[in-house]
Amino acid sequence: MNRNKTGVVIVGGGPAGLTAAYELARLGEFSTVVERDNIVGGLSRTVEYKGYRFDIGGHRFYTKVALVEKVWREILGDNLLTRPRLSRIYYRGKFFNYPLSAMQALAKLGLGEAIRCTVSYLEARLRPRLPEEDLETWVSNRFGRRLFEVFFQTYTEKVWGMKCSEIQADWAAQRITGLTLSSLLRDALLPKRMAGSKIKTLINEFLYPRFGPGMMWETMAARLEEQGSRVLLETPVERINWQGGQVRSVDTGKGSFQTSHLISSMPIRSLIQILDPAPPAWLKSAVDTLRYRDFLTVALMIRRPRVFDDNWIYIHEPRVRVGRIQNFKNWSPEMVPDSAMTCLGMEYFCQQDDDLWSMSDRDLIELASRELGALGLADPADVVDGSVVRVPKAYPVYDDHYHLALEKVREFLRQVPNLQLVGRNGMHRYNNQDHSMLTGILAARNIMGAKYDLWRVNVDADFLEEGYVITEADLLAMEESQPLVPQELVTESTKQGGVIGSALGEL
Repeated sequence: MNRNKTGVVIVGGGPAGLTAAYELARLGEFSTVVERDNIVGGLSRTVEYKGYRFDIGGHRFYTKVALVEKVWREILGDNLLTRPRLSRIYYRGKFFNYPLSAMQALAKLGLGEAIRCTVSYLEARLRPRLPEEDLETWVSNRFGRRLFEVFFQTYTEKVWGMKCSEIQADWAAQRITGLTLSSLLRDALLPKRMAGSKIKTLINEFLYPRFGPGMMWETMAARLEEQGSRVLLETPVERINWQGGQVRSVDTGKGSFQTSHLISSMPIRSLIQILDPAPPAWLKSAVDTLRYRDFLTVALMIRRPRVFDDNWIYIHEPRVRVGRIQNFKNWSPEMVPDSAMTCLGMEYFCQQDDDLWSMSDRDLIELASRELGALGLADPADVVDGSVVRVPKAYPVYDDHYHLALEKVREFLRQVPNLQLVGRNGMHRYNNQDHSMLTGILAARNIMGAKYDLWRVNVDADFLEEGYVITEADLLAMEESQPLVPQELVTESTKQGGVIGSALGEL
């Protein structure tokens, strides 16, 4: 194919955009991927600093959809490692297994606290609080008020920036599906083959690229180039020209590209703002209500071969601001260039206008080092270097406006059939890599003549992949594995006051 002809343009070089290009190439159609950053991968990229590699939030490669795993294995082969999962909760200077081991948790809390937790649990089972409308009540009814306060409240409120009593119970009911005190006891006491746990919270191992998640997308981008598609970095989209219900061309910092189809994974609000001519006022007003949660990672290089054995630790300590700590060496040994060193990722959940986001890199490195010492995990004197990565618009916010905004977006898209939205920010939907990849695959197949509704994650059983059928069961299983987003509980007082808080997805 002559690559200068009108073709498919894909905005965004993350999992959704690159997978769409990869599927198009497999079907014989080449494309141009434009990415504003100087690296592919989006939120799944790997950052490299002086030979150290670190992930943005920690990306397990886990899926229940065989087609997605097939793509992963096609791209990386033996470089896709199987890694054991170890993650724990840090509370009051002690480590607790996560997923929770009920017997261990009660033992470590001490006799007095264990008795209070047990009594609290029995009270909750005998006299549950009703109505069960918020996360606090939902969890307390199943684990007891004391266990809720110890193992759920602090971290959840640190991540979401809102009280558990303000988060709808629907989120907990779906996000913690099947996880009960009895399931924890069964998983802890019975052999794995007898316990038979399929609860997503209890997954014991996962796949991970040898050099971090960015290796997947960098390899895929290189393969696309070899096959005839283009992946253009540092190419921000400045204007999208549409006319007569069709996108005609895309103007970027590196020139204009005519297009027969446009697939976009850029934030919806940003996309609508650069349409030319300007879209209807009702659409712009709707998307202007869409909001995002921001995130930053402080990577610390520590002069110690071992700090802790976990892949990551949840920090349930209100006296520090860090919410989670990644140990990248334990994701893959190749993430650290020197076996005598360790690289930790101190993760902070924030907004672009708050004090954390506004701190200088130096101050953030000092804060992270102090908090690491305050937790007793490492001596700040052993920190020899650090690097900060800020991620704006990292996670879409689910509030009382976003459903209406997305309905307006879909109404507009029905009038522009050659424009498709994919991925997390592209659809303002908090999902995992496998879901983002699937939207890219389906968008590519739509260009080739299919009629899949990406917003429904169509569950028809006729998705063919060289003899492999993505069944309805596959897609339902994939949906069950997605991280759901807590939404604020709307009470009479909030309705009257007209104030609806943000709903934030788990990082």
